[in-house]
Amino acid sequence: MERVLGIGGYFMRAADPKALSAWYRDCLGLDADEHGLWHQDVGPTVFATFESETDYFGSRAQQSMLNFRVRDLDAILAQLRAKGADVDEETQDMEGVGRFGWVTDPEGNRVELWQPA
Repeated sequence: MERVLGIGGYFMRAADPKALSAWYRDCLGLDADEHGLWHQDVGPTVFATFESETDYFGSRAQQSMLNFRVRDLDAILAQLRAKGADVDEETQDMEGVGRFGWVTDPEGNRVELWQPA
């Protein structure tokens, strides 16, 4: 059986696509080129489904949530706060999995940040 090899892209609607792309570049360091191509570091990717009534993604209108692997969760959360980003005060530790934090982008999308164990 053929199978997928990995995530090929993540696409988002935005009222102002250029401004939202700039936010991801300036606040999270996502240095995609003019075509959106970004070479990420090698590491694990989680594909998981959630119950339709979950509040984990923030707004019930948000149907999916982008999760980024980070090296130092505390440092990136502090960096985001310094840039005025909407950072959730809560973090979560999952033994054997890692630490999690959340930021909401300017278009209202909740994004998860994951420092693997």
